[in-house]
Amino acid sequence: MVFSSATFLFVFFPAVLVLYFVLPGRKAKNVVLLIASLFFYAWGEPVYVLLMLFSITFNWVIALFLGKADKQTSRRVLLVVACVVNVLVIGFFKYEGFVADNLNAVIGADVVPNLELPLPIGISFYTLQALSYVIDVYRKEVEPQRNILYLGMYISCFPQLIAGPIVRYQTIQDQVLNRKETLDGFSSGLRLFIVGLAKKVLLANTVAILANSLLEQGAPVIGAIGAWGGVLAYTFQIYFDFSGYSDMAIGIGRMMGFTYLRNFNYPYISRSITEFWRRWHISLSTFFRDYIYIPLGGSRVSTRRWLFNIMIVWSITGLWHGAAWNYILWGVYYGVLLIAEKMFLSKVLNRLPAFVQHLYVIFVFMIGWTFFWITDPEVLFSWFAAMFGAYGILGTSTLWETGVWQYWPVFALCAVASTPIAPFVKERFAAFVEQRKPKNVSVDGVVNPKRIESVELCVFSIQPADEKRMRIDIVASVVYDAVLLVLLVLSSMSIVSGSFNPFIYFQF
Repeated sequence: MVFSSATFLFVFFPAVLVLYFVLPGRKAKNVVLLIASLFFYAWGEPVYVLLMLFSITFNWVIALFLGKADKQTSRRVLLVVACVVNVLVIGFFKYEGFVADNLNAVIGADVVPNLELPLPIGISFYTLQALSYVIDVYRKEVEPQRNILYLGMYISCFPQLIAGPIVRYQTIQDQVLNRKETLDGFSSGLRLFIVGLAKKVLLANTVAILANSLLEQGAPVIGAIGAWGGVLAYTFQIYFDFSGYSDMAIGIGRMMGFTYLRNFNYPYISRSITEFWRRWHISLSTFFRDYIYIPLGGSRVSTRRWLFNIMIVWSITGLWHGAAWNYILWGVYYGVLLIAEKMFLSKVLNRLPAFVQHLYVIFVFMIGWTFFWITDPEVLFSWFAAMFGAYGILGTSTLWETGVWQYWPVFALCAVASTPIAPFVKERFAAFVEQRKPKNVSVDGVVNPKRIESVELCVFSIQPADEKRMRIDIVASVVYDAVLLVLLVLSSMSIVSGSFNPFIYFQF
């Protein structure tokens, strides 16, 4: 079951909301969330729900032992056991086939069987959450959760189960029992959910049609325009799909009283790759930083060791995304670029005009998404050849046949939606209504996740200076909600009609 399905939108989620708000008491609500989350997961994978229950139970027990252990040696042994077991679980189910195929290729015979196990959806996300909880208990940053039902609710919570964000226990430990549901919180969460749903259904799914069509035709057929058009379509698809799911997850959490941290921060406006990775999938980037990069020594080591740390982290990051060589190449690609920026490239970039810096980042992440998108090495290299003119501008097709020209209005809409124009306009409007000077609305200031909550754009906390401006604010709020209602209706119509609705989290 996914958020952009009719079953979730019209049956499961309304039923969960009714039960959640009808039952009194925090404990009852937590149990409802746990049961609903396990049902949500078992809907598509009834067998693998047992794997999740094992993960919950194992990490709960380990954390309890960590909480009681006094000797540092015992604590380290428990931590190692936790890390090994969690990594083995995800490694077996996600990478068994990949390892078997590559070992057999090296040996030259089918010695190691490829079990062809179906991947438990979301295993990468909930395993990282469980690991972060155990590590934080080991570091004494959080107290172990003694109620297994509450820990189970945290690990399996359906809003962020299959696509993130990765919610660290220390972020919500107080919210497990002390969160408060409010009308303002529910309404702002609902608005954010609708925005995320529209991103996924109306933008990501639309450009995905072109991306899939061009990929099926093949690079020699579509030439440079078709190849770049396909990559551009996928570039927008993956952003609005990932960020849309994050918005929906954060919005659902908000409706139920949780405050999750922002996960996407307008990454496509970045002027360096370092900045890009501070804005893209923030919860994942911070996980690898806090639990792998810094424990390895971070940047406070010799240059040689620092280079090693960077490449290890990015190789793991690539492998985490999928069991295929293209993901490892993708990770190494970004590791090399980040090293280059740290050592010399950033000095060169800083001397260039801002638009040149933006063009550099756009070029880099479009090449990167090509690595990420195409898993077949032969197709990947032919695609790169097409992008740089090996098959001509249009290959064997005409501009009409590629279909790229039809999507330029959608591309323009996606480009605008990828920028922080909404918070900029909101701040200008708020300044007018409150009769004050606009606050610092520079790109860095407006979209800094430390200064703006993920739901702030969906919260109307404007204080009109007088009655006239109060009426203007009311009209603006009504218009805004009317637009969201239209987006919800259009998204629902698309879902009900069975329009193209790809699920791109299968490898996670």
